[in-house]
Amino acid sequence: MRLTEAYERAQAEFDRRVRRVGAGQWSAPTPCTAWSVRDLVGHLTAEQLWAPHLLRGETLAEVGDRYDGDVLGEDPVAAWERAARGAREAFAAPGALEGTVHTSGGPTPAEEYARQMTLDLAVHAWDLARGIAADDRLDEEVAATVYGFVAPQIDGWQGLGIFDPPVEVARDAPVQDRLVALLGRDPAR
Repeated sequence: MRLTEAYERAQAEFDRRVRRVGAGQWSAPTPCTAWSVRDLVGHLTAEQLWAPHLLRGETLAEVGDRYDGDVLGEDPVAAWERAARGAREAFAAPGALEGTVHTSGGPTPAEEYARQMTLDLAVHAWDLARGIAADDRLDEEVAATVYGFVAPQIDGWQGLGIFDPPVEVARDAPVQDRLVALLGRDPAR
């Protein structure tokens, strides 16, 4: 699967769940224990807002604090939709994945940045589904693609506070279960 296709399909997975959030569910907990449903959607919305800037070569200092705080406002779904559309267009632009982006981890190849964004969208789509008690099944090809680029890197990410330690699952568990378990989530809960 092409990276841009994986990104778009992972974004669609998250989008599908955002549109299912009920009015009384924005304060519901998620598997990300520090984040409510609104916090989780706010996190992904802010990430999507940053993407066009970073893919154009802007630095963190140039973007500044414009996306600090509440990026969802009165209409979280509309805020998400605008941010997602802008990021999708930025990732689809000719040459978008050929350069380097400035991230908190330093200069990063744009392709690696796209992988990280795809990962975040996919795993947080699962988290959001769990938070709103919706269907948590991910696109199997997206889950397999994300697992393929996460598994070799997971040891280097442990101890950074990005993910909880992996959860044990059977070797022959579905790829989605292996993915979320690798990222510290218990698919059986």
